[in-house]
Amino acid sequence: MLKFLSKLTPGFLQKKAKGVGIEITPNQINIAKVNSTEQGYELATLATKDVPEGIYTEGRIFDPPSLAELIKEALEENNITSQSVSTAIPMRDSIVNIIPVPAELEEDELRDVVLNQEAGLYLPYPKEEVDLDYQKLGYFADEDGIEKVQVLLIATRREVTDLYLDIFQEQVGLNINALEINTIALIRTIREQLRQYPSQEAVILVDIEFDSTELAIIVDGVPEFNRTIPIGSFQLQSALSRAMNLPPSRNLEPLQEMTLPLPSDAKEQTTPFNPGMEALQRVLGELTDEVRRSADYYLNQTEGLEIVQIFLAGSGAGIGQLDSFFYQRLNIPATQIDPVEALSLETDEEISVAQRVSLGTVLGLALREA
Repeated sequence: MLKFLSKLTPGFLQKKAKGVGIEITPNQINIAKVNSTEQGYELATLATKDVPEGIYTEGRIFDPPSLAELIKEALEENNITSQSVSTAIPMRDSIVNIIPVPAELEEDELRDVVLNQEAGLYLPYPKEEVDLDYQKLGYFADEDGIEKVQVLLIATRREVTDLYLDIFQEQVGLNINALEINTIALIRTIREQLRQYPSQEAVILVDIEFDSTELAIIVDGVPEFNRTIPIGSFQLQSALSRAMNLPPSRNLEPLQEMTLPLPSDAKEQTTPFNPGMEALQRVLGELTDEVRRSADYYLNQTEGLEIVQIFLAGSGAGIGQLDSFFYQRLNIPATQIDPVEALSLETDEEISVAQRVSLGTVLGLALREA
């Protein structure tokens, strides 16, 4: 059974010891420690370690013992002695729904209704196979004038949560303070930016990860719609490599060093045709088409809402002028998030723009430990 520690921050093991945030992905382990100060937050530790091919297969952990060893090595190499951790499961391995329930229910009654009655209506597999969590959000009156409360329901396959528990607790030897959803951690990082949008305005969070993109449509800080798109940084890098007749590579640096030409730039361009850029823009065009389809579907299911902003995050969001590319394709303002700036994070480290945009999730996890 999962347990919420605070609004939109689900986790099933709460401990008071301060620890680190660790994000594990198919190509990289990210570790961050954030301290709370009188002025705000400071970055105490930031470390990364590459994950070689073969540890993940089709986006899922295939070799848990080797992954555990990599986590141990990353901690030792960076002299990190914290014994507790907050970490995250990919959104694609979870189900998130907002459900209405009667407002007059007492806490025990609400728990029973949500977990034992309502949850089963939203799950594609037996309730016995999942870990469930929920959080009360806000009150509203339905079409008949009856007061109800919205509840955010999160479900994760138990085999997935057990795998993460085994890796971090049994194999690495860390105590898990919180195991949550990566999108929730990312929302925590940009929560101050999200607060500027009123309840009738929605924003799209596009998290371009290594082998997929996690899309969330957010209203009042709550992810109301989620979708996984099978296009990520690796697919972008692979299209680039194929077009340039280069061998496939998991190294994303060439991708992150690219700057997309805009139509206004193209008129003045005097350099030869670049097949790699053409291929990259083609795959990015497919990605923006999928974002548009998701936005249209969501808006067709809701009334009185407008999508006013796109936030870009993840390892694939560091491409130069990607925000302008999204804006021109979708006619919605887009911003590449800077988590360091969003958190007013004090740091002595030089962190490139391309790296910053990929740190939203791990910094959101580290905030739990601050």
